[in-house]
Amino acid sequence: MGTSQSREDRITDSESEEDYEEEEEEEEEEQYDDASGDHQNPQSSSSTSSSGTHKSIDDIDAKLKSLKLKYNSRQQQPNPNLKNPVKLYLHIGGNTPKAKWVVSDKLTSYNFIKTSKINGDDDEDGDESDGGGGKGESWWVLKVGSKVRARVSTEMQLKMFGDQKRVDFVEKAVWALKFLTDEGYRNFVTQFQNCLFENVYGMEASEENKVKVYGKEFMGWVKPEAADDSMWEDAEDHNLDSTPVKGSQELMEEFEEAANGGVQSLALGALDNSFLVNDLGVQVYRNFNRGIHGKGICVKFDGGSYRSGVNMENSTPKKALLMRAETNMMLMSPANEGKPNATELKQVDIETGKIVTEWKFEKDGTDITMRDITNDTKGSQLDPSESTFLGLDDNRLCQWDMRDRKGMVQNIATSGSPVLHWTQGHQFSRGTNFQCFASTGDGSIVVGSLDGKIRLYSKTSMRQAKTAFPGLGSPITHVDVTYDGKWVLGTTDTYLILICTLFTDKDGKTKTGFSGRMGNRIPAPRLLKLTPLDSHLAGNNNKFHGGHFSWVTENGKQERHLVATVGKFSVIWDFQQVKNSAHECYRNQQGLKSCYCYKIVLKDESIVESRFMHDKFAVSDSPEAPLVVATPMKVSSISLSGRR
Repeated sequence: MGTSQSREDRITDSESEEDYEEEEEEEEEEQYDDASGDHQNPQSSSSTSSSGTHKSIDDIDAKLKSLKLKYNSRQQQPNPNLKNPVKLYLHIGGNTPKAKWVVSDKLTSYNFIKTSKINGDDDEDGDESDGGGGKGESWWVLKVGSKVRARVSTEMQLKMFGDQKRVDFVEKAVWALKFLTDEGYRNFVTQFQNCLFENVYGMEASEENKVKVYGKEFMGWVKPEAADDSMWEDAEDHNLDSTPVKGSQELMEEFEEAANGGVQSLALGALDNSFLVNDLGVQVYRNFNRGIHGKGICVKFDGGSYRSGVNMENSTPKKALLMRAETNMMLMSPANEGKPNATELKQVDIETGKIVTEWKFEKDGTDITMRDITNDTKGSQLDPSESTFLGLDDNRLCQWDMRDRKGMVQNIATSGSPVLHWTQGHQFSRGTNFQCFASTGDGSIVVGSLDGKIRLYSKTSMRQAKTAFPGLGSPITHVDVTYDGKWVLGTTDTYLILICTLFTDKDGKTKTGFSGRMGNRIPAPRLLKLTPLDSHLAGNNNKFHGGHFSWVTENGKQERHLVATVGKFSVIWDFQQVKNSAHECYRNQQGLKSCYCYKIVLKDESIVESRFMHDKFAVSDSPEAPLVVATPMKVSSISLSGRR
């Protein structure tokens, strides 16, 4: 387990001045090759450099200048006609004690090239190859000398250091470009952002096209410097119950237990118990102030009245939803391999350990599917009389009711084939491509889509979104919202997007985008990202998933942290720090503000889910309830220590 904060604010090099020039030529190629191979996972967080002997990238530059004086006869003079000159650095050693930055190319050039061959050798010259074709046929790549060729995308995890005239990014290794002038740095960032827009949307990054994609109301998302940030500023001091979080907090692992393998999902309770769903059944855990402890109880799937012919091997539930004061659980299994959509769900009585009902999704006499379900409100799982819940499919948003039309709960013994009643909702005719959703404390709904859009629906209507945020083009794979509905957190493969829903209406009243249209004074979102180095260490195929706020179910309580999972990392951000516009992460950035200050919990296998327990389980010496981290084989409880 480890903790993390941004590790790349200072680029380090451990070579001494005396032997750097002599060893550099023979070591560079070997170091470059090694960086593309295996690396060790971090044993602790990406933290600022702890070695006093490490030198920054500026020290390396100063060293090179001094070496030019000493060995001037050996130096070749830079070509004054070189277009887009840069210095190229390479990070080697992963997170080992020998990790360092080395100079890969003292002077080279970069170009943005439009091509249809990501690894080809075409378009060697120039920065504007016509490449032909539209979206999907050609795209922009960044080419740096002969060593780097990367498709321009969010997967590069580009991080800017305006004060150092430098950018870092990932392309099979971790690289840094140092520009010779401020103008050169700014030109690169502008070109990168324009190429990214074109690669995402398939059209040139003109003002007209940006309006077409985002709409006039959301131009602040394109030009954050012109956006209204007053709502972010106001929100910083208006939390009724938000204890400032100290930057020196430590993570302490309290419990770690075997989870009997095959963990698919985590269902945290706010009362006595929490639950893990695995291949065998539902494992029951006891909630404590320091985390969750196994009770040695397993509700096995074959303990209920399954219909004949059910293939247990292919019916392990992927989704678990607690209901009725956490005495019942709804389990949903995909109908087909590789797709999340389900045609039915099973209701488990946790107290008896039996599957009491198998419900079918049906509308107007026709079987339909659902890709996700959630509670009516953020705290309704605590309601002992709860009989309704929300459902989402690719083009459907609705509420289901387990009672029959006379108001009585259906009984499987008498109904034969019980059908959930579609009480309200909408079946959209056009492709909305809904992916995920969540509810607020009052029952408003936020929905994330494949095209990156995030829609806000009031508690009174599922037909028309009150507000539709355009997103940034990346599919929203998970979404969460604060209890008061003021903040929305969307998860994409490469970053989290934090949206403020607050606005001031024409009468001067402050509202959320769930209750009215936000007009044109819409705050720009903020992005939560991994540093390029941490992204590289997390692995090429590992993606962000399951971004959550910490959990409160009372008005006047404020969520304090955000957590998401990527590979073997659980990544934790301080919510108050992210909202602070003066936060050091946001200095010297161009474009949307991106926060890189976080802590990492590292496990020895890929993490299934990371969630904070209910706020009631926070203890006096901790600013937050414990974090529960589930892997396929283990479940851990981690506390944030408030002690220095």
